[in-house]
Amino acid sequence: MKVAIGSDHAGFDYKEIVKEHLEEKGFEVIDKGTYSRESVDYPIFGEAVAQAVASGEADRGIVICGTGIGISISANKVKGIRAALCTNEYMARMARKHNDANILAFGARVLGIDVALGIVDVFFETEFEGGRHERRVNEIKSIEEKNFCS
Repeated sequence: MKVAIGSDHAGFDYKEIVKEHLEEKGFEVIDKGTYSRESVDYPIFGEAVAQAVASGEADRGIVICGTGIGISISANKVKGIRAALCTNEYMARMARKHNDANILAFGARVLGIDVALGIVDVFFETEFEGGRHERRVNEIKSIEEKNFCS
């Protein structure tokens, strides 16, 4: 599986750790930046990861900023993206099972790294359940079609 990952300066250290963690598990990781702790604007990196997922360059993505809020909002502005801000493993599991989330978001300043890695693992181990949830995801896509420009 190909995973696009991106962060701002606040999430840089976690991005590097998560990248290594995923590579050790056999994932192909596409790093969309940032590449240092120098202050940058998170929307650039949220969009870059989202574009990679939406275009098919990556199967799924991970975005990280200080809280995970701003970068997840930015990623969700790209058509076809369902970025889920998760603060625990249960949220990650439900984001995949019920919402078919294709991008995981979290905050480096609000989670310990061990918790974050647990969330990452659950996100990638969990498959979309389909069934009644597929109808709901299709409703989300319908809203998207009405409100996003091509």
